[in-house]
Amino acid sequence: MLIERIYDEDLAQASYLIGCQAKGEAIVVDGRRDIAVYQDLAAKNGMKIVAVTETHIHADYLSGTRELAAATGATIYVSGEGGPDWQYGFEGERLHDGDTITLGNITIQAVHTPGHTPEHLSFLVTDGAFSDQPGYLLSGDFVFSGDLGRPDLLDEAAGGVDTRFVGARQLFVSLREKFLTLPDHVQVHPAHGAGSACGKALGAIPSSTVGYERLYAWWGPYLAANDEQGFIDELLEGQPDAHAYFGRMKRENREGPAILGDRAPLPELSTEIVAAGLAEDTLTFIDTRSNTEVHQGTVARSLNVPAGKSVASYGAWVVNPETDTNPLVLLAPGQAAAQEMWDHLIRVGIDNVAGYVTGIEGLPGFTPTLIQPEELETFDAAMVLDVRNKTEHQAGHIPGSHQLSGGRVMWHLDELPDGGTIVSYCQSGVRNSVAASALRRAGYNVVELDGSYAAWNARQNSVPAA
Repeated sequence: MLIERIYDEDLAQASYLIGCQAKGEAIVVDGRRDIAVYQDLAAKNGMKIVAVTETHIHADYLSGTRELAAATGATIYVSGEGGPDWQYGFEGERLHDGDTITLGNITIQAVHTPGHTPEHLSFLVTDGAFSDQPGYLLSGDFVFSGDLGRPDLLDEAAGGVDTRFVGARQLFVSLREKFLTLPDHVQVHPAHGAGSACGKALGAIPSSTVGYERLYAWWGPYLAANDEQGFIDELLEGQPDAHAYFGRMKRENREGPAILGDRAPLPELSTEIVAAGLAEDTLTFIDTRSNTEVHQGTVARSLNVPAGKSVASYGAWVVNPETDTNPLVLLAPGQAAAQEMWDHLIRVGIDNVAGYVTGIEGLPGFTPTLIQPEELETFDAAMVLDVRNKTEHQAGHIPGSHQLSGGRVMWHLDELPDGGTIVSYCQSGVRNSVAASALRRAGYNVVELDGSYAAWNARQNSVPAA
C-alpha cells in the first residue's frame, strides 16, 4: 500500500493519495483543483486514479474532487450523512457510516464523525496485504495533531445561528464513540496543519496516533472525566477569526465547483493592452511584490497579493469572484511564476486571470501614503483600523483602534466611516498592505502605519513615560 501526503503550505491543507501497488489503483482524498500533482504522483507509481472522495464540504478551499473525476474518469464518493441541508448538489456515490471503498487489497471505511460539520466523514484504512484490521485514519477536520476541528465555522462563515453548540456536543460524542474506541496504534492523518483557520492550536506535526492524542491532546482530560460542558467551553474559547470567503467556499463546494479542464498557459500581455484595460476598468492589476516594494510605488487601484506561500489566502481576502468580474493581470517575473500563482488562486475559486506582465513601467502609478508611529497621536484619523485577528488585538493594540481582520474587512464595510482618513495596521505590515490596497480600490482614503503594530509598540516601550 502507498499513502502519500500532498501538503499545500498556502492553505495549510493536506490531501492524500492512497494506492494499491498490486492492482495499480489509487484514490485521492480531499484533493485540490490544480490536479497535476496527483496525476503525476499516480503515473510515477504506475497507478490509475479510479476514485476520488472528500471528508466533508470544505470551507477554506475549493475542492478538486469534480476536477479530478472529470480528468481521470474516477468514481466520485461523497458523504450522504448530515441530513437534507448537508447533501451535495452534484452526482456521486453517497457514503454512510460503515460503507467501504475497495482498491485491490485496501479497504477504506467511512466513519461518520460529525462536529466540525454535520456530514463529516473520517476514513479508516486497512492494508489487507498485512492485516485485517485498520491501521490508518484519515481524520479530515475532525482530529488534528493536538487539536480538533472548530465547530463554529458554520456560524462564523456560513450563516448559521448558534450551530457551534450542537457541533461541539457532536464532537464530544464523535471522540468518545468513534475515535477513542480505536486501537492506540492507529495512525492519524489530518487534513490541516499549523496555520489553518479550521482550528485554534493545530500542531505542525504531519501525523499522530490515536494513543498519542488520547494521552496528550488538550481534550483528553475532559473526555476521561466525561466533562462535556468543560470540553465545550474550552473548545469554543479563543477560536481565530474565520475568513469571510469561507462562506463562498461552502456554497460552491456543496453545489460542485466549476470544472476548469485543461488550462492554456497564461500569456504575457503588452503594457498597452493592460494600460487600456486599467483606464477602462475592465482589468484588475495584482501587484505581487512585497509591501516594502509596493510602498515605493505601485499601479493605481491595484491589489497587493504578495507572491509566496499565501497567494490563495490573500487573494481571497481582496478578490470576490461573485462580485469582482474583471479579469486579473498578475505581476510576475515570467510565465512559470505566473502559472504557479494562478494554481494557488484557483484553489479559492479565483479563476479569471487574463495574463501577466513582468514590470509596471508604463502603467498608471500610485505611491501609498505612510504615517510614522510618532505622528499617530496628532493625526486626524476617522478610524484607526487593526486588521489583525481578534486574538492578536486582545493581546495588545493601539488604544482606540477598531479590530476587523484582513480576511473579513471587505465584507464588513458597514463598520467603516463614511468619510475621512483611515489609518490601518497589522503586526508587521504585510497583511495591512493587502487589506489597505483593497480598501483604496473600493474608494476609501487609507494611510498605512509604517512598521504597523510592531513599530508602534517598540516606540511605546522606548519612549520614557512623561
